[in-house]
Amino acid sequence: MASRQELSDFLASIERRAFKHAMFAVRDEDASLDLVQDAMLKLAEKYADKPAAELPMLFHRILQNGITDHFRRQKVRNTWTTLFSSLIPKDSDGSDYDPLDMLEAQEGSPRAESAADQVERAQVLGAIEAEIGKLPARQREAFLMRYWEEMDVAETASAMGCSEGSVKTHCSRATHALARALKARGITL
Repeated sequence: MASRQELSDFLASIERRAFKHAMFAVRDEDASLDLVQDAMLKLAEKYADKPAAELPMLFHRILQNGITDHFRRQKVRNTWTTLFSSLIPKDSDGSDYDPLDMLEAQEGSPRAESAADQVERAQVLGAIEAEIGKLPARQREAFLMRYWEEMDVAETASAMGCSEGSVKTHCSRATHALARALKARGITL
C-alpha cells in the first residue's frame, strides 16, 4: 500500500508531464488541466491502497480513459454546436497564456545560459513537441510512456492494454517518424 506521502510525491512528480501528455492528445489547455486533475483525483480516491510501484501504470490508464471519454463527449457536443460555433468570435485575450510559464524552473536547470541558447533550445523543443503532436495516437502514447515517463516495455504494454511487441513496434515507428521529421527541419540531436 502506498503511503500518503508516496502518493503525494508521485502526483507532484507527474503533473507537468501528464499535462503535456494530455495537451498532445486534446490540444486544449483547459481540457488538459481538467483531465489531469480528474485522473489525479480518481487515482487518490480509488487506488490509494495500491502499492506505490503500480501507481504510474494506474495513473496513465486513468488518464488515457479520460482522454478517450473527452473525445466521445466532444463528438456528441460537436454534433449540436458546429453551426453555432461559427457565429462566436474568437477572444484574443489570453489565447497565448501557458500555465507552465507560471511554474518555477526545476532545480538544476541551466539558468546561466545565454539568451540565444535559450531561444534556440525553445525552438528545438517546440519543433519536437509539434512533431510528437503529429504522431498517431497509439504511437504517441507508447512513445511518451516509454521515453518520457521512463516506463519499461511491460509496464507500457499493461497501461496501454496491448502486447509488448506492439509497444516496441509503436515506439520504433514513432522514433523513426520523429527522426525523419526533425531531420527534414534541419534538427540533428
